[in-house]
Amino acid sequence: MCLDAGEGGSVAASAAARPASSSYLDVARAVAAMPEVRSPHIVGYGATKPGDRVLIAIDTYYEQRVAEAFAQALRERGASVDILRIDAGPDREFEDLDEIKVTIRDVPFEKAPRRWEGLPWVEQIAERNGYDLLIHGKGGPTKQTSFRYEQIPWLRAEHLEQGAATFPEDLHHLINVRTWDRIWTKGRGGKVHLTDPEGTDLTFTLHEEYFDGSRRGFVADPVRSHGHLHGHPPQPILPQEDATGVIAGTTSHFARPFPRIKLHFEGGRLEAVEGGGRYGDAWRELLAATKKNEYPVFPRPGLFWLWELAIGTNPRVRRPSRIHLLSSGGFEWERRRSGIIHAGIGTRWRGPEEVWAGERGITYGHLHVHLLFPTYAIATKSGETVKVIEGGRLQALDDADVREYARRYGDPDRLLREDWIPEIPGINAKGSYEDFAREPVRFLYPKEPS
Repeated sequence: MCLDAGEGGSVAASAAARPASSSYLDVARAVAAMPEVRSPHIVGYGATKPGDRVLIAIDTYYEQRVAEAFAQALRERGASVDILRIDAGPDREFEDLDEIKVTIRDVPFEKAPRRWEGLPWVEQIAERNGYDLLIHGKGGPTKQTSFRYEQIPWLRAEHLEQGAATFPEDLHHLINVRTWDRIWTKGRGGKVHLTDPEGTDLTFTLHEEYFDGSRRGFVADPVRSHGHLHGHPPQPILPQEDATGVIAGTTSHFARPFPRIKLHFEGGRLEAVEGGGRYGDAWRELLAATKKNEYPVFPRPGLFWLWELAIGTNPRVRRPSRIHLLSSGGFEWERRRSGIIHAGIGTRWRGPEEVWAGERGITYGHLHVHLLFPTYAIATKSGETVKVIEGGRLQALDDADVREYARRYGDPDRLLREDWIPEIPGINAKGSYEDFAREPVRFLYPKEPS
């Protein structure tokens, strides 16, 4: 059965699904056999068994053939599968403030679900109708439920074609383990220096108190955070937090590229927003409006505290085409590529502080800036310098044991080489970075948008 749901949530039967093409189906079969870890970054549906009932819930920005491929793969495993298709409105070009519109709220998120998180009424359908597995959502934490719940981050067939979904699971696990060891084991108590040629220059201490295991994803074995490893400890932020300097860039998750923005931090808190065009203007307004708000996870007033420096770990990820359209998924997709960092400033997605703020009508959420060529280096307590990323290259990809393990699947030079490296004038391509920074959309969007 395939269902369509309108914007208001009403559901009606639609035409039967078309058979999936073999290329997408091969990828879907592989994913359907991978372990389930309830993560948006390492996705599998491998616990599915004969007799299971599965609900795949997507919005209209997804290509239908993506959902159909997974449905067919799961039916081959003996499950019955329904597809629920939700009206997300017409496709269009990104606007300057889309990032803010889909991430910032002042009501409980159940009343105004955000772009990536699961829709409460869809989760209720899965619960009420006794589904064994819900496949729904494309980012952020997965809600704890009585049924199995995995996400579906591939909006378009080209996302599946990249090979990111079928990058060898055990090799990817080893890459994450080796990367995390640099931070969790070697970095404890050390000092991080984060730079990027677009203007980022930030330092902070990995205070030992952050390593108490109480922070979601910042633990000894963060399997659910693989592909999204925390380069900075999440909330609650310590009183002695000392992140100071600048984060700069021209892209976020889900908006039109903006003139270079520079975020100025002192003691972990955002103190000033420079540049950024309309995105920067709106952020400055939010910064002023929330500067006196007190949140239970921050040591001093203000919404915009640095917490997320999430590290991508999959070398197969590429920027999608048609990047100017909502249906491409925007720049959110590429944050998964190995060596890219996305910085998040504000409250944590569906964290307890967001529940607290929503109940009180207080503004919450976090905004992003992407770092495409970062260098993340730790000066350890023992005096060693440990490189986690250098010039956008995840250093674990060059570890001897990772390269040796990769030989099980072919040539490690090919397997561990990034499939896609962004080109930015004045950094790794011809042209002037100043011209790029003033109007990045002219360089990043297709010359003739479709």
